[in-house]
Parts: sequence; structure tokens; C-alpha cells
Amino acid sequence: MATNLAIDPALLDRALEVGGEKTKRATVNRALREFVARREQERILELFGKLDWDEEFDYKHERHRR
Repeated sequence: MATNLAIDPALLDRALEVGGEKTKRATVNRALREFVARREQERILELFGKLDWDEEFDYKHERHRR
């Protein structure tokens, strides 16, 4: 899907330099993948302290087949 975007040329040049990709397209795609991954990681971090933990649960016992 072709999309026209107004991207800051200096920022794109810096991303090309830092990221090591050979094309602008590859640089933008990598940046988008990294953006999505970071946002997904942040959602996981938000769960810390919100889940109930059962201190009596024996996870080692659950590893054995019955």
C-alpha cells in the first residue's frame, strides 16, 4: 500500500544513519515495528501489581504429567 507522508527529512536521515538500514522504506518499517513492540511491552508492564498471586500454587507440581 503506497502512502505519502510528510516526514522530517533530518529525522529520517538520522534514523538511516543510526539504524543502519539501506533504504528509507526499510528504516520506516523498522521504526514502526520497534514502536509497536515498545507499546506492547508497556502494556505488559502496566499489569505488574494488578494480578492476584496465589502463594500456595506449586508450579513445579504442575510440570509433572499425570
